[in-house]
Amino acid sequence: MASNTRKNNWTLIIILLCGIVLGGYLGTLASKVSFLSWLSYGNTFGLTSPIVLDLGILVLTFGLTITINIASIIGLVIGIIVYRLI
Repeated sequence: MASNTRKNNWTLIIILLCGIVLGGYLGTLASKVSFLSWLSYGNTFGLTSPIVLDLGILVLTFGLTITINIASIIGLVIGIIVYRLI
C-alpha cells in the first residue's frame, strides 16, 4: 500500500526542469523591463566553443552551456513547492 502513495522521482525531475526553463525564460523577458531587470542577473558556464570530432564521413559536435539566473532559481524553488503539494 505504501508504494501507491510514494512520489515518483521522474515527476520531481520533470517539475524541476519545467521550473528552471520557465524561470529562465521569464528572466530573459524581464531583462527588458527596468524594474525587473534584476531577475535576469546570472552567469553562463560550460563549453563556450563546441568540440568537433571529424571522422571523415561523420562529424560530431559536442557542446554544453548552462545559464543560471535569479528567475530560474525562483522557478526551481516554486517547482519544489509544487512537488511537495502534489
